[in-house]
Amino acid sequence: MGNSGSSSTDPRFASAARAFTQKELEDLRSLHKSLASQSQSNGKYVSPDVFKAYIGIDGPLGDRVFDLVTQKRKDQKLTFEDLVIAKGTYEKGTNEDIEEFIYQLLDVSGDGTVRRNDLEVVLTSMLDNLFHRQSSETKAGSDQEIVMVFINAANFTSDSMSLEDFRKWCTLLPAVRKYLGSLLMPSDSGSQIPQLQHEDKIDPSQILLRKEYAWHIGGALSPTELDEWKLLYHSSVHGLSFNTFLGNILNDGPTILIIKDKKLYPVASIFRPTGANHNLQWCAVNFSSESIPNGIGFGGRVNHFGLFLSANFDQGHTFSCITFGSPCLSKISQIYPEVIECWGVVPRTADQDRPEVIKGTVLERFKEDRHMLNMVGLANSSE
Repeated sequence: MGNSGSSSTDPRFASAARAFTQKELEDLRSLHKSLASQSQSNGKYVSPDVFKAYIGIDGPLGDRVFDLVTQKRKDQKLTFEDLVIAKGTYEKGTNEDIEEFIYQLLDVSGDGTVRRNDLEVVLTSMLDNLFHRQSSETKAGSDQEIVMVFINAANFTSDSMSLEDFRKWCTLLPAVRKYLGSLLMPSDSGSQIPQLQHEDKIDPSQILLRKEYAWHIGGALSPTELDEWKLLYHSSVHGLSFNTFLGNILNDGPTILIIKDKKLYPVASIFRPTGANHNLQWCAVNFSSESIPNGIGFGGRVNHFGLFLSANFDQGHTFSCITFGSPCLSKISQIYPEVIECWGVVPRTADQDRPEVIKGTVLERFKEDRHMLNMVGLANSSE
């Protein structure tokens, strides 16, 4: 392991330095020297402005990061030892160490308690940085709505957020955890935003998926799935046709389904398979039996899905389900879609690995699936 080459007697520095190789410590020394040379400090320390420019975060969140990295000394000086200790915790620490450090970042007021107004400041700063907004710009009402959507996913045990509350919040908003966990990293792994591609004939104002929500959803995906998403189906353009929907999305790899419900109030949450069962997705076309509902469903069981859209695309339902550990996703269990759109995730190797398109009608392409449904009946649909 590395040798710091420093005369510091701070045990935290000695412990942190052991987590780095000699080469890594030399790189940190070079980084500190470079930043200090811009700080007019004779190469001794890094100033707040230079540090915040380096991490790309200004305002209260940038001030809070600098305060924590300098161990709350309030002397406005970031030393080499500070940098090693911070990166040793932030990059080399245990997951618990990193989450505790990030949790402290949220307390931008510095009063020892994370409150809703702290989260609002942090999320606003994040969105400003991610989408290159100027802090002086007047925030649109929709921007404030997005911040509130993210905040409302949090559970406050009282008027504050505990560390355990924060950890639960991160499972629902992995993009936030990824972003705050990469502020001191050399890469931009927490800042990847998919490029949303659609045909020119589609009015952008009709599109449900905003780039802020794409960033949020992308937090649960791998970096290779965050390059480009293309619009495959939109109900206002292609009509409310299940066959058209299936025909447009078939053989396009992973997809993201977006539904605007008349009574659905958005809460930013991501629910992953719990392993309780394998009822991840249901799709049935042109069946005459009432026991096999035509449409597309996710989780739960037949007629009691976590989310279901009928083949007419005019109604559906949502119930809590153990498949994803998700609650009812709308205000009431019955849903009435206003707009439906579906995006295809274009992986980086899409051109090389794209499967050969299967020809024929939609029903012919789903013939094998229909035979499978006939054979298994409802055996795999019970919760």
